[in-house]
Order: sequence, then C-alpha cells, then structure tokens
Amino acid sequence: MKFPLTCLTPLLLLFSCNQFQNNAAANIHLANSTPLSGNEAVATFAEGCFWHSEIVFQSLEGVRDAVSGYAGGTTANPDYESVAEGNTGHAETVQVYYDPSKVTYAELVQAFFASQDPTTPNRQGNDAGPEYRSIAFYRNADEKAIIDAEIKRLTDEKKYSDPIVTEVVPFTRFYPAEDYHQEYISRNPGNPYVQNVSIPDFAAFKREFKGNFKK
Repeated sequence: MKFPLTCLTPLLLLFSCNQFQNNAAANIHLANSTPLSGNEAVATFAEGCFWHSEIVFQSLEGVRDAVSGYAGGTTANPDYESVAEGNTGHAETVQVYYDPSKVTYAELVQAFFASQDPTTPNRQGNDAGPEYRSIAFYRNADEKAIIDAEIKRLTDEKKYSDPIVTEVVPFTRFYPAEDYHQEYISRNPGNPYVQNVSIPDFAAFKREFKGNFKK
C-alpha cells in the first residue's frame, strides 16, 4: 500500500464512476465509537495492510471497532514512516473491540486466517516487508490454545500447499496509527490500492468465510 504521490494522479484518472461506488457495493461497515456498556473484549492481529484488516473485522457481527496501529516491535511510539522502513520490528496491526456474547475469540481467529495468506513470510500479496508479516497476538493461555488449534486444523486439512508461518506471540503493547489511516477505505474510495486490492480482497474473504456478517 505504499504509493508515491506522483504515481497516484494518473492512476486515479483511470477510474470510472462505477468504480467509485464499489465501497457501497462491498457493504463496508464503519466503527461504532461508543464503547459497550458490558464486558468488552479485545483481540489483536496483524495480517498485512491494516486498511484491509479494519473492514474485515468490522464486517463481523459483534465487532464494535477495529483500530489500525502497530504492534510486535520494540520501538516506542512508532509512526508510519518508521514502521515502513522496517527498523522498528512492528507490523501493521488491528486492535479489535468485540462483544464475546455475539462473536467468540475462536471466530475472530478463523476470520483472521480466512482473510489472508498465512504462508508467505513478511508478505501479503504485493505488500512486502516485515511490517506485513502475519501475527496472532494472545493475552492468555486460552487464546494461545485457540490459535494453535486453528493452525493445526488448517494444517491437518491441507488448506495450503505451504506451511503456515504466522507468528503466535504474547501481546505486549499496541500503538494506534495516525488518524488518516483510520477508516481509510471508507474515506478514500478512489484510491487505486483500495479499488484494486482492498475491495477485491475483502470480497474474496466474504465469499470464503462462513461467519456471521453484519447486514
């Protein structure tokens, strides 16, 4: 999702009015900024471009918000530029706020694997670099067991021809990304990456995953 600004202008000219309507057709759900009054749970995942991850998790019934940010590294207070340079150890990550009475952690983990290729180290599609690696962060032993069980299931079913390389690591700290990254796809429907990568990948996820989607 790294585009020099000089490359964007000619690409934008290629889009028709119908392409600018793709977001509505894809049924993109925005975050609800109002916290749940009950016991809200939090899950953290990295699976490539966080613009994509936001709309994946926010499409699921029971998810209130998926915040784009950075996790998995050692540098404090990272920003987009430093993470993109690959020197912070962080990956593009989403922090998912959800109602466990409506969607379980296991279902979120299943969605996590269904919305990416977990067999490509430091890469998702054309996005290459350590900031795009696949990571499932766990907060307790139960969550780790759920992640491990899903990896075993997918491996036993021979879902992929290559081994799963997703990192399974304890959660330490999450740093929210800059404001302009939040709800990026909804705010930037004409972006070439959004039209040619994010929306098609999201549509493929909705065909693949048999979860409970918002209406």
